[in-house]
Amino acid sequence: MNIFEALRASHEIQRELSEKLIQTSGNTVERRELFELLKNELFAHTVGEDRYFYIPLMMTDSGLNITRHALSEHHEIDELLEQLTETDMSNHGWLAIAKKLSEKVHHHLQEEEHGFFQQAGKILEDEQKQSLAQQYLAEYNKYKKLNKDSLT
Repeated sequence: MNIFEALRASHEIQRELSEKLIQTSGNTVERRELFELLKNELFAHTVGEDRYFYIPLMMTDSGLNITRHALSEHHEIDELLEQLTETDMSNHGWLAIAKKLSEKVHHHLQEEEHGFFQQAGKILEDEQKQSLAQQYLAEYNKYKKLNKDSLT
């Protein structure tokens, strides 16, 4: 498995959870569970992706611009998650923020998969792509487990 395949697996989970989340209403158990699952997924993915995809790219001149843009979008997603965490789920504005989050997540994943990955594919060596995938998955799984344990 290479880094792009590893990242895409989490991308699919993010798409599914964000779509399901915006179909919920009110302060329900389903909404709370989906939101926690999405927050957990985004956090674990971002930590691993930043460390084992974007930082290695940032070390090259040709990877600097895509890295800056992606990290900026990660920050925007974090801010929307924080707004959702601070807003009561039964507030009608909560769903509007959740929809903005879903749109931002979908936009970001689309950009990564149809732009950033192609550029990064030209920068990273094949062996590095394999190694980064292993490191990413170890970090991703560690944070998925840590967050899952803190939820129970």
